[in-house]
Amino acid sequence: MLKVGVLGAGHLGKIHLRLLNESKKYKLIGFHDTDQTHAKKIEVEFSYSCFEDYAELLNNVDVIDIVTPTTYHYSMAEQAIKAGVHVFIEKPITSTVKEAEALIKLAKAHNVKGQVGHVERFNPAFRAAIGKIDTPMFIEAHRLSEFNPRGTDVPLVLDLMIHDIDAILSIVNSKVKKINASGVSVISETPDITNARLEFENGCVANLTASRISLKNMRKSRFFQRDAYISVDFLEKVTEVVKMKDAPQDPDDFAMILENAEGVKKQIYFDNPDISPNNAILDELETFAEAIENDTTPIVTLEQGTEALRVAMQIIKAFDE
Repeated sequence: MLKVGVLGAGHLGKIHLRLLNESKKYKLIGFHDTDQTHAKKIEVEFSYSCFEDYAELLNNVDVIDIVTPTTYHYSMAEQAIKAGVHVFIEKPITSTVKEAEALIKLAKAHNVKGQVGHVERFNPAFRAAIGKIDTPMFIEAHRLSEFNPRGTDVPLVLDLMIHDIDAILSIVNSKVKKINASGVSVISETPDITNARLEFENGCVANLTASRISLKNMRKSRFFQRDAYISVDFLEKVTEVVKMKDAPQDPDDFAMILENAEGVKKQIYFDNPDISPNNAILDELETFAEAIENDTTPIVTLEQGTEALRVAMQIIKAFDE
């Protein structure tokens, strides 16, 4: 079992602490939080060992799980990497692309593995869809959340939209060549609803919408490709696949047949995959342990986390253009 420590014991940090404590791949050594009053309460309530000194925690672990505000990601990860400790960093990887690129170089220099916490990659609905998606040419993504004042201190693109940016980049095997974006500030100082259009070199277009002032929550993406349509509901964990194939000469009475203007007939059928329930956060943490143990590439690399951040920053910049 890999010895692990957690940096940050806020809402998400407490979830990570619980899951790592239950995991069979990790031995939870303890945690560090800069708010010592809060840290002591967590220690008393859950019996996790609290380290007042971050450096001391690093000296006792193989892996550090960084679940702090983004502004601290770079400095905390830098310290861990230089100590030879593998790093799991919650998304976004860092505050700037320059910081992220520096972490990549550091990790290579110290032979340390890193993974970024883009948890939607481990969503069972998305996992089930991956084998069905092949060269999508148009993608529509909606990530809408009800208003929560706690989230307005982070730009919407970096808080919500970056989930879909990373998922789309992991599927579209092409570079982004053009970005158009707009954002509207309704009740915050920064945009509360945003839309971005990504054009890829291979011709694929992705249209992303994110909002934190919606009346209901929605996390849904649709992928359109030749002879197929795939819908992924990240919230309800449902995947729907609609495919078309050449219609048979003698279709049965219940077959759904479409005929285009040229007289070509296609049969519509459904190929919905089974969804295997999972705990996505536990999965991302445990697959990182497996990558360390087997010396393989983590599922969400520091490079991929950096690319998601780069595109997110380009979207934010496009608001002013």
